[in-house]
Amino acid sequence: MNATAEGTVRVGRRRVPVTNPDKELFPDDGITKAELVDYYRAVARVMLPFLRDRPLVMERYPDGYGGRSFFHKDLPDYFPGWIHHRKVPKQGGTVDMAVCDDAATLAYLANQACLTPHPWLSRTDRLDQPDRLVFDLDPPTTDNFETVRWAARELGDLLDGLGLRPAVMTTGSRGLHLVVLLNRRTDFDTARAFARRVADLLAARHPDRLTTAARKAARGDRLYLDVQRNAYVQASVAPYAVRARPHAPVATPLAWNELDDPVLGPQHWTLRTLPNRLAEVGDPWKGLGRCRRSLTTARRRLDAIVKDDSTTRKE
Repeated sequence: MNATAEGTVRVGRRRVPVTNPDKELFPDDGITKAELVDYYRAVARVMLPFLRDRPLVMERYPDGYGGRSFFHKDLPDYFPGWIHHRKVPKQGGTVDMAVCDDAATLAYLANQACLTPHPWLSRTDRLDQPDRLVFDLDPPTTDNFETVRWAARELGDLLDGLGLRPAVMTTGSRGLHLVVLLNRRTDFDTARAFARRVADLLAARHPDRLTTAARKAARGDRLYLDVQRNAYVQASVAPYAVRARPHAPVATPLAWNELDDPVLGPQHWTLRTLPNRLAEVGDPWKGLGRCRRSLTTARRRLDAIVKDDSTTRKE
């Protein structure tokens, strides 16, 4: 990395401290803190649109990905004053949370061993009105990715039929996320209820392969359609975020036709390979911000489809 002798790196107008740059956060691959900082600087342009103006939960690993970890929600008093933050109401008071609005902040978080930033699904000016829905396709085993591909296509087709424009990404962990951008005209309860009805409909169509059962014991060998993140104070892994797994896999936005690639897996791209992907194919989610939709029409269409499916099953 281009750190100075004083242990700082220039990011835009800021000089960001880099402490213990040679500390190995992924020792199996020799991936250091300096390399993590460099990675987040490299992907900041495409990543920041999904972080800006959102309260952030920091998943930190001060001893590397295999060591102790914690989810850090409140803004530490030692963070520099130029990092944006927002007081968020919670039961019994408020919590002051970091907001990652620029590349310097992203680099600073990396120096704090924040491997994975988790932004809220709403923005600071309308905390109770989400601008995205997230469907997490969580397979029963790590070697069952074919079911994940199939479920993503089925869910994507259903959402598209409701007039929405879903996008798909690998999680860098076990499965895929489908993301739908909203126009911020509904509250979390309404959005989550909609997501749950969509998941319930798909699971009812394929009860042998899909489930919405929250308890693992009730899922069996079925893929779990998880919509739990669609709630106030919940957060979801950011696109292009590094995950605390061997080889530093990255949550990677996809074009839909990439699901056809037989070598694709949830941890296919890593901290070391993702920048080359961006250089070669660009950002598959470029222009996604123009795909924001209202749930009003989608809910009406869902009502009709649920009614038709119910009638068909009775026949």
